[in-house]
Amino acid sequence: DFHLTDDGPKLIEINTNAGGALINAMLLKAQKVCCAAVSPLLAGSTSAIEPEVAIFNSFMSEWTLAGGTNRLKTIAIVDTDPEGQFLYPEFVLFKRLFREHGLEAIITPPEQLIRSNGKLRHHSHEIDLVYNRLTDFGFEQPASQALREAYLAGEVVVTPNPHAHAIFADKRNLVRLTDEGLLKSWGVPDASIERLIRGIPKTVFVTWETATDLWAHRANLFFKPAAGFASKAAYRGDKITKRVFDEVLAGDYVVQALVPPSQRTLQVVETPFELKIDLRNYAYAGHVQLIAARLWAGQTTNFRTPGGGFSPVLVVPCSEKIV
Repeated sequence: DFHLTDDGPKLIEINTNAGGALINAMLLKAQKVCCAAVSPLLAGSTSAIEPEVAIFNSFMSEWTLAGGTNRLKTIAIVDTDPEGQFLYPEFVLFKRLFREHGLEAIITPPEQLIRSNGKLRHHSHEIDLVYNRLTDFGFEQPASQALREAYLAGEVVVTPNPHAHAIFADKRNLVRLTDEGLLKSWGVPDASIERLIRGIPKTVFVTWETATDLWAHRANLFFKPAAGFASKAAYRGDKITKRVFDEVLAGDYVVQALVPPSQRTLQVVETPFELKIDLRNYAYAGHVQLIAARLWAGQTTNFRTPGGGFSPVLVVPCSEKIV
């Protein structure tokens, strides 16, 4: 997820189970249908193939990379109380996508999965691959026990999995990626270090030793739980109270230099107003599959803002000037 600034895009965080990909792919199609003038800007803007195809291919790649030699047959889309999730419609879209490619697809909470005879099962179905949308990133909750055991035993392919979250999405990684001295000690090329330092807001651990300094400079900081998601328990420093700050100190937090999001003016009914914006790049194996925007008002991203939510992004050649 990126915020746009006059000094270029800034990487705010990395997510391994980011939602909205298929919904945004549908929004792109709707743009093409309703407005022929923008269609050339959308077609092939991030990939030579359609986003749905790129997304499906990433699942097939995960199956192959995990050593899947038999034909992939059944995928389980797993989340806590799936039908109660805000993005449940996207689970249905994924189910349809998998079935269009000849696979059986099941939407299920983790507690309905069991291990039996060296296989992960959902009722009568053997599960080959789990599309994991859980925010129990380490499979630590009791409901995830069967999934955890099957994953550790190599009885099922899980994507994204706890290892992927640890090396990509744990926000403590942002501390290392903005530590120039550490990167040099690892032998990272200077050009890569320069790009990381320029493109990621400086991030450090929250500690009791630095509490006084952090409180004094809080107006220019953003506090995030290391294993957080969906902006939960994340705080802008200029909005934080002393009580909440003490809770942050007692928790496992990182703090990032505040990079205010850019804004767009929208009109809902007859009243124009400003909404904040960030860009979400859906990527796999170094290739961007899709770019979408999130629009919101308030302290952190949300889907409650009238006129807010996901929005398609038009990609144009840099040589063209937009008037």
